[in-house]
Amino acid sequence: MESQKSSLKDDALQLKILDKYIGDSNLDLVHMGTLQPFIQARRTEGVKNRTINAALEVVRHILNLAASEWCDEYGLTRLATAPKIKLFPLTDADDPYHLSWAEQDKLFKELPEHLLQMAVFKVNTGCREQKVCSLRWEGKAYPRTGHQCFCHSSPSGEKQDRRVVVLNSEAKSIVENPRGRHSEYVFTYRRDRMLTMNNTAWQKGRKRVGLNHVRIHDLKHTFGYRLRAADVSYEDREDLLGHKSRRMTTHYSSANLANLIAAAETVCDSGSRKNHTVIL
Repeated sequence: MESQKSSLKDDALQLKILDKYIGDSNLDLVHMGTLQPFIQARRTEGVKNRTINAALEVVRHILNLAASEWCDEYGLTRLATAPKIKLFPLTDADDPYHLSWAEQDKLFKELPEHLLQMAVFKVNTGCREQKVCSLRWEGKAYPRTGHQCFCHSSPSGEKQDRRVVVLNSEAKSIVENPRGRHSEYVFTYRRDRMLTMNNTAWQKGRKRVGLNHVRIHDLKHTFGYRLRAADVSYEDREDLLGHKSRRMTTHYSSANLANLIAAAETVCDSGSRKNHTVIL
């Protein structure tokens, strides 16, 4: 249910942007031709194809529904056929970038407190942005880790798609700071959960320190790079980063967890506090 709510909010955000360009158009007048002003405007703003595609996918879904499921009082669909909405290849995607410690210090000093907490958590766990934004206060204690676990379903909602995310001492301290501020979500702003980390505060902060090229997703790349630099094994890196593999499970043995906790701590400065785990 939560994943559905998040998806609806994401779709609503895309429709809000699209409204300026096609909001007054009838459904039969929405096609790749009439979407060109929107596409050109987003490219002028420096938006990548992946983000443009997210909006086009929403349009495509609505048009397909209008041609297949949405019927009038006579049983006729709103559209006879759905126009083809073509997505763009992701050839303009930026290369992965990892922050140096000095760059991280400069950038993080420019972030407001609520966004700083999320950034520190992300760079110490490698979680994807939406998993950070939707982290909730619920779960159960994980054996021999001594602390709370957070449960979060994948977009499919399948229990087997959950994964263990190991918290090093830095990430552990971050999730303890906001405890009790919100009844459901860990990371919030003005008593509401964050829908994205890539907001104005992030964009202005990176610009002030000359790191315009650094994306939110690069915090995950930074985590992976630091694990590799610390000689953490490929298999352990895969598990810590949450990559799909046959090794992934929510039922690690205590020995495996201890190994992953030690590996996660190699990218952390503080090093002396206990680590814990969450299930996402």
